Amino acid sequence: MHRSQIFFYILLSFVLGIFAGSFFNISKITALVAAVICAALIAIFYRRDSGLLNVKLAFAAFVTLFFFAGVLRYNAVNSKTHNLQKFAEAQERVVDPQNKHPIKVTILGYISNEPEVIGNKQRFSFYAKQLNVPPYMVVVEERVLITTELYPRYQYGDQLWVYGNIKKPENFDDFDYISYLAKDRIYTTLFYPEIKIADNLGVQLLSKYEYAKILIFKKIFVLKKTFEDSITRSIAEPNAVFINGILLGSRSQIPQDVKDDFSRTGTSHILAVSGYNITIVVMVISSFFILFLRRQTAFWFSLIGVAMFTVLTGAQASVVRASIMGSLVLLAQREGRLSDPRNAITLAGAVMILINPAILRYDIGFQLSFAATLGLIYVFPVLEKYFTKLPRLFNLRETFAMTVSAQLLVLPLLIYYFKNFSLTSLPANIIILPTIPFAMLLGFISGLIGIIMPFLGQFFGYFAWLLTTIELKIIKLLAAPSWATLAISFSWPMLLVSYCILVWFLRSLTKKQKVLSK
Repeated sequence: MHRSQIFFYILLSFVLGIFAGSFFNISKITALVAAVICAALIAIFYRRDSGLLNVKLAFAAFVTLFFFAGVLRYNAVNSKTHNLQKFAEAQERVVDPQNKHPIKVTILGYISNEPEVIGNKQRFSFYAKQLNVPPYMVVVEERVLITTELYPRYQYGDQLWVYGNIKKPENFDDFDYISYLAKDRIYTTLFYPEIKIADNLGVQLLSKYEYAKILIFKKIFVLKKTFEDSITRSIAEPNAVFINGILLGSRSQIPQDVKDDFSRTGTSHILAVSGYNITIVVMVISSFFILFLRRQTAFWFSLIGVAMFTVLTGAQASVVRASIMGSLVLLAQREGRLSDPRNAITLAGAVMILINPAILRYDIGFQLSFAATLGLIYVFPVLEKYFTKLPRLFNLRETFAMTVSAQLLVLPLLIYYFKNFSLTSLPANIIILPTIPFAMLLGFISGLIGIIMPFLGQFFGYFAWLLTTIELKIIKLLAAPSWATLAISFSWPMLLVSYCILVWFLRSLTKKQKVLSK
């Protein structure tokens, strides 16, 4: 077996171990004992003079060892002590249910993400550094999700004193909200606490890394806000908020009826800076550059474009992960279709999962990004041959084939998570997705130029408005029929079966193409 194959199976086994750890209650002791047994089996079977059977048994034990290493990694992250969470749990036990007077605490820390505006309130992740419960003071390193009034508006990096009642999040309906927050390492919440600016009191508690990170990201978010305001000045509403949504992920101001239309047509991913969206955009941008530049030069220009896009969106963890996956697609395109980027994709995914194991099961964006990337690298070469009748003008043929390829692999996930299937999803995505990169490009140009020359920004903004108006009209038209969406219950075994069927179908197409080409 080639070394690259061994490397792939080791990575895959580690990822499967984390997957198993997230679904099944495998204790740390059980996983540790199993790992020790695997190590012993490797020592027994693997010798220089071993026969083929012994080598295979040693390899099986080696791969299994990494499986249990994945289980241990998930358990290690999942079983960490969280002081705020323990306090919230203890408070639930001691509070008198008749009086319901919970103990309020004071927390010192800073805002660790860009606050999100939701109606008449704002919500942000708060990185707690110190917990005060008189007469005790405890140093902590944990995130709390805070919901508070819309005003005063808070910014990333603001250092605050927060006084309120810590609670554990609760699941609702059939949505595992606790695990959803846990993927971002958030285990407690605070609703409408008393908040005071801490000025520089918190500087003593910040590490040099945190202090530098806050300074850098504050500048990034100021740049993002300037860019967002320029787009708002250059493009008429409601198209401006739509452009800001697809370009910067700022979707809080998008009208609810527009969001509903996108939901009914299975195109909600367009409104967010999702991995699916970024991967499609990366490929279209790359194809555009290849029209005018050599493949090598187009690769570097596209990579710079991805980096700029990541910074402008605030370099959120989800966007960074999606950009990495998109860059891998570029790498595969650069190396040519004959190369197999399997190990690069698996390594990138394994490293991301190693850093944060919870994203494998609970981060929809990561899953969509990974599925879309696989679709573009493996499905696109198979399906492209069926789009030969489409014109090559503006790379329409490749764009349509890429859209269908990505959509094919993310569709089961979308049905699984959102419990519905849009009958107009495929035509909506095929029609709209190829135009999104051009809308983003026009929005980007109008926003960038509008900062320096507002009148010129409005000139380009008109074309962005025209294109997005057509897009929004098409979405509204496809969302109108009452039969546009079907409610479907989709369990995870059905999800696995659907992907098995897809793999079988694609392998059949590949074999058929090989036979016809002979």
